[in-house]
Amino acid sequence: MAHVSHKLKNAFEGALAGGGDPATSPLYVFGPFLKLIIVTGAVGLVADVTFGASVWLVVITVAVVSAMYRLVMRWITDGSGGSGLSEEEFGGWAAKINAAITFIEYTLTFLVSMAAMVTFIADRAPALNGFIFWHVQYRTLVAIALSVLTGWLVNRGPKMAARAFGPATFGVLLLLWAMIISTLLKFGLNFPDFNFQAFSLEIAAEGKTFLHYTLGGYVRILAVMTGIEVFANMVAAFDGSAAEKSKKAFNSLLIIMGTTAITMLIVGPAIMEIAKPNLLAEAAHTASEIGAEEVSVFTRTMDVLLPEPLPYIGTLVGIAVLMSASAAAAQGLQNLALGLSERRYVPPSLGQRNQFQVADKPVWIQVAIVAICFILFGTNEETYLAIYAAGVFVLLSMTGWAVAKRLINQIREKFNAGTLALIAGTIVAAILTTGATGIIFVERFAEGAWTYLVFIPLLYIMFSYSRARLGAPTGSMDYLGRLNAAQLAGFGFGQMAPASSTSITKVSKPEDLRWEPAPKQQSKWREEQVTIKNIAVLLDSSSNAEGALPWAKTISKYANAQLTLLSSIKNHTTALQEQFEATKAERQTYLEKVVQDAQAENIPTDYAIRPGFIADAAQSLGHEQNLDLIITTTRGKSGEKHWLSGGVSRKLIQKVNQPILLIQVDEEGQAPPPKFDRILVALDGSIYSERVLPYARAMAQTFNSELILLSVPAVPEPANYHAPAEIVETIRDNAEANMRHFLDAVARSLRDENVEARTIVTGSLPARTIVQVADNENVDLIMSTSRGRGGVDLFMMGSEAQRVVEKTTKPVFMMPIHDRPN
Repeated sequence: MAHVSHKLKNAFEGALAGGGDPATSPLYVFGPFLKLIIVTGAVGLVADVTFGASVWLVVITVAVVSAMYRLVMRWITDGSGGSGLSEEEFGGWAAKINAAITFIEYTLTFLVSMAAMVTFIADRAPALNGFIFWHVQYRTLVAIALSVLTGWLVNRGPKMAARAFGPATFGVLLLLWAMIISTLLKFGLNFPDFNFQAFSLEIAAEGKTFLHYTLGGYVRILAVMTGIEVFANMVAAFDGSAAEKSKKAFNSLLIIMGTTAITMLIVGPAIMEIAKPNLLAEAAHTASEIGAEEVSVFTRTMDVLLPEPLPYIGTLVGIAVLMSASAAAAQGLQNLALGLSERRYVPPSLGQRNQFQVADKPVWIQVAIVAICFILFGTNEETYLAIYAAGVFVLLSMTGWAVAKRLINQIREKFNAGTLALIAGTIVAAILTTGATGIIFVERFAEGAWTYLVFIPLLYIMFSYSRARLGAPTGSMDYLGRLNAAQLAGFGFGQMAPASSTSITKVSKPEDLRWEPAPKQQSKWREEQVTIKNIAVLLDSSSNAEGALPWAKTISKYANAQLTLLSSIKNHTTALQEQFEATKAERQTYLEKVVQDAQAENIPTDYAIRPGFIADAAQSLGHEQNLDLIITTTRGKSGEKHWLSGGVSRKLIQKVNQPILLIQVDEEGQAPPPKFDRILVALDGSIYSERVLPYARAMAQTFNSELILLSVPAVPEPANYHAPAEIVETIRDNAEANMRHFLDAVARSLRDENVEARTIVTGSLPARTIVQVADNENVDLIMSTSRGRGGVDLFMMGSEAQRVVEKTTKPVFMMPIHDRPN
């Protein structure tokens, strides 16, 4: 059978896969640009002088930056080359700054593309420009609705998104070339004039110099550079040798950026001549007088240049490709979240995959941010364009200096005249992009560029906090985090690549990657003996809470343990003292009856009633009586599930040091009967997870139970990755082998004490796998450890144990961990 490849075969396929964002830029950059130099100019004089200079500056920048990326593509062929930055060369700050800017850029890409799209729609349906209330237009509602639709499509996986948006980039390339050909046929070849007066300090209009308008126009059309870095990330997506891949990726870049540059040079002057009369007329009226009649300059140009019905087809193409660019930004954020989650820069919940194997939470966060921005600031693309370009050029300038640094290191090792010339060219590119960054921030600081000074530090702190709390990733997960994000960026429908997924460290081959930390043959938790002699069960007089009683009685009876019935009453303030005493009397009568029933079964039992919250009462009783186990149900008097509502169960995990047995109670108040034939023990290979072993052994010895030891490898299964299958399979095989080695060692230590134990290594998503295995094996109890996080930690990091309790119907025994064991 012939070899079937899912990789890109040629440069044109690569252009369609990666060019969605840069190919859309001519559709919306001319409006803000021409409004600056025509509307504010002195009867068009500013436009006549500065237009050509601004356009040529952009084209030169495109050429220089493209040449710089040719170097990046040659150096980094594993798909992780987006910005050329690596933690290895620049330190952790580079990866975090890069990730922060990329997150902002993806959101701004969504904003700009969606805003430009509704502008195209409103061009053909001007009633949408009317106001509903305050400053909210009908087009705002359309933008929000289409944003939600886009997020929904993207969260249904790349196949769905590719079907919905795949042809869009091809359509916009056809549209741009149709405009180019039509311009040549109607107006001939007329390149913009490069007038040196554009750089003079002579006052042009409104007290501003020609240079001011030239640079202002330059930064407004620099958005044509957005998405250019995707082609460096796409190298690994092609077939062929490393040299062939990098050449194909560069040719893809040339197809897209070449089309963009030619559009600027050939169609640009025509757009200005067509738009100038309308813009000057608009300048003579107030915005309210223009009202719903305003039409974007690109739509006007299509109407003049293209024969019917091509302008309307062009509008549909523009709508489709701009929506695809928004979808690309959303998918880029998904991939970024996956890479950062696997490298522990963001909470695991942000990288959690849905049933379509994509991270959906980041996309919904992005859609929510976009909707809020549309409501507060409107849907004019110009509002977001300058901020958008600012972030792009921060990344491009960082790339320029990264490339220059690498070239300088090369020439230090071995002098070469060619390398010296490359250094000079790269430094020019770095200076150009850095200068553009400075101009944008100065020019548009008050209009939104200042937000980078707020959001970048905030995201940087979040990334640092997450890494500090979760620890560094294993070598294999770090490698896959980079590779998966980069590979995902190379497929689909023109999505941008996560520039922050650049390499942390370089690895020679996947076989060199080892599961970390190395499994310990022995640990004190495998040898430590525990006894359960003092048990507390939490009761609030409700039938839901009583579901824990049969389990508490059974364990107490078999372990010869003392049982304490613990209850608490919240309303104990002076003003409510009478009510407190009445409730206490009722609770006391109830508990005395339960004590009598338990003592009748020869179970030593007493009770305690404490003021305040039950979690606090359990914490204090645990210290006073050296409790060995606390038992409660997942529902109490309210009938709501504690764990989901942030109630008793969750608070207990945060506060107490003793193991907690959570008995699941269904909506009808029914709990499963106590049974301990099969117990599933979840272990992840860490020393933390082994802290549950003494209790698992004690339960098995007490009830003659079979222990099923389960590990879910840290590396997901190949089907869940878009990186090369052979690499993922190799790393997965290594991880599975090490996990089996670890579990076999644990099982041997248990069998040495006459405990029946068997092992299972399977799955990729821990919580889901634990629940599935528990159901498949028909276990009676799930046992695991849980990091006892509270407050910010719980919000940021979440908990696999939390997800298990939410998804399973089985009782769950958890050993809280509040500090790192020695």
